[in-house]
Amino acid sequence: MTTSPPLTIMVVDDSNTIRRSAEIFLSGAGYQVVLAEDGFDALAKINDHHPALVFCDILMPRLDGYQTCALIKKSARFSSTQVVMLSSKDGLFDRARGAMVGASAYLTKPFSKDSLLAAVREHAAAG
Repeated sequence: MTTSPPLTIMVVDDSNTIRRSAEIFLSGAGYQVVLAEDGFDALAKINDHHPALVFCDILMPRLDGYQTCALIKKSARFSSTQVVMLSSKDGLFDRARGAMVGASAYLTKPFSKDSLLAAVREHAAAG
């Protein structure tokens, strides 16, 4: 019986605290974790790592989460990659805008370990 390699999950957030806590939760659950501190960093790393799922903060400098998600979804290679938006605001407008750029779901920060892992289970397999 062969074991498949762990899923790779990318976490894009300009907050070091959010990146670290997500990394601890995800790696503790056996996932491979790739961290990016903003949209440009994420776009540079996505080609090398081919994540099964991307958690993407909305409010970031240089390239925000909506723009980052839209660019990932426009790419022929990554259009099927699931993107879950992260935001400290739990607003209807943010959710709608996230859905418009192709986000699969929306997770409010600060997230719990359980909500983060539930989002991975729900969306990583769908990719």
